[in-house]
Amino acid sequence: MAQSVKEAAEETGSTTDRMPLDVGDTGYGSVPGPGLSGSVGGSETAPLLIPEPEPEPVQQWQPLTKEQLEVVAGGPGWRRVRCYMVLLFWLAWVGMLATSIAIIAISPRPVVTPLKWWQKSLFYQLQPDLFMEAEGSGGINVLCEQLPYLRSLGIGALILEGLFVKDVSPSNLTATGESLGTLPQIQHLLTESNKAGLKVVLDFCEVDLDVAGNEPSSAKLQHTLRFWLEQGVAGFAICDTDAAYSEKTLLEWRDVFREFSSQEEERIVVVKQTQEVPRPLNNSSQINKTLVDVVMRSILPSSHHLLSAQEVADAIETHLQTREDEIWPSWTVGGKASPDLKKLLLVLMMTLPGSPAVQYDEDFDQTQNVSLNVGSSHGEKNEPSDANTDKKVKRSTVALFTSLSHSRAREEALLYGSFTFLPFNTSANSSSSSNSTLASPAPLTILAFLRSWGCVHFLILLNVGPELHALDPAWAPSLPEAGVFVASTGMDRLGSTSLYTLELRPHEAIVIKLFEAGSYS
Repeated sequence: MAQSVKEAAEETGSTTDRMPLDVGDTGYGSVPGPGLSGSVGGSETAPLLIPEPEPEPVQQWQPLTKEQLEVVAGGPGWRRVRCYMVLLFWLAWVGMLATSIAIIAISPRPVVTPLKWWQKSLFYQLQPDLFMEAEGSGGINVLCEQLPYLRSLGIGALILEGLFVKDVSPSNLTATGESLGTLPQIQHLLTESNKAGLKVVLDFCEVDLDVAGNEPSSAKLQHTLRFWLEQGVAGFAICDTDAAYSEKTLLEWRDVFREFSSQEEERIVVVKQTQEVPRPLNNSSQINKTLVDVVMRSILPSSHHLLSAQEVADAIETHLQTREDEIWPSWTVGGKASPDLKKLLLVLMMTLPGSPAVQYDEDFDQTQNVSLNVGSSHGEKNEPSDANTDKKVKRSTVALFTSLSHSRAREEALLYGSFTFLPFNTSANSSSSSNSTLASPAPLTILAFLRSWGCVHFLILLNVGPELHALDPAWAPSLPEAGVFVASTGMDRLGSTSLYTLELRPHEAIVIKLFEAGSYS
């Protein structure tokens, strides 16, 4: 068996040795190349495997040239895209504009009520006889020289008091008292007042006008009214205790006023309120607000002694909580108060709704300072410790008055804005200490209110008492924290402030314009 295998192998090998590699045909061991024949010479150089083709080179990204970009951008596809984008932009713009207009149209906003001249004016109660006693025989001329200065302080109208003797008859209402000089001097005062832009109201309060008499007396009174209206007088003031405070008399006065009134130059009737509540017209059960233009009210009740801080605070709080706005109010101080409260009461008068009525003080030098009596209605004298202190107080008072009058003239919130009393309730202050916060168990001498117009808010703070008080953040949490000082009794507070860190000094009043809109409006 082994012998047979060996023989077979040898036979196979001998056969291989005898087979040529190239027999002329393509076969085993011969791979002809392209263009090659099966010749002997060609078979020796032909490769045994087919080589792979070389990869093509990768093309690098090249940005479009300007010319190519212009060609592409000018295509119809991009033109449509641009048109759609422009259309979308204008549609969005029109939509935003329409939304804004709709928001403005439907948003609640305060309604502006046109004010008459007396509603925008600041009244200055002047007694020429007291002025002439201080200035001598040339008092009227000196007063005429001061009229432009009074106007620059923001005063809009003068109320001339004491011109007529109280028991004068209607036929003599064109004659003035001996201490006031001659009638031509008063006429000169009226002329110069009108030149300075100051209205003049004549005070007939407590003058016996004999209106309850016969028809001739009534005719004489109407003649007297026409005489003064021809001189440029803007109106007349009476008391609610006078006989002229009746519907019959005031109707007659209105008929006379129509002869001299225009839309910008209306003649008015001012009624001085002598009691805590307004009195109805004589022989009537109500007040006809079409016959009375202004009601002058006193903040403090009349008294024969200086009111204490608590009495002043109680009187102020009563007016703040029980305000009646059927007839346009005008505020004056009225009763007697400590000189320490003069500036505080001035701030209160200038920030309450209505027209302030500031009284003349004979102790102030009219040639250098305006005389502002904000503590008494009886011309009481103050006795400062020295002349320098007195001058400093005068300058500070005039600066405070000017700041308040100008703020009132340009700020709608102070001129005719809404009023909100802010009570200091005990529950909001129960966690505060008794000697450093507003809500101590002691009698309350801190008062506050808000004047608002739209989103503009003014906070008025009054510390009537003699102690220092810090505001408690829990007092009015809905109020904005920040604000800017507008005025203060010391005229030494400037810039911005935080209600959380504010401290009220004794007898101090502060006016703050809040930065944000609060919930009290």
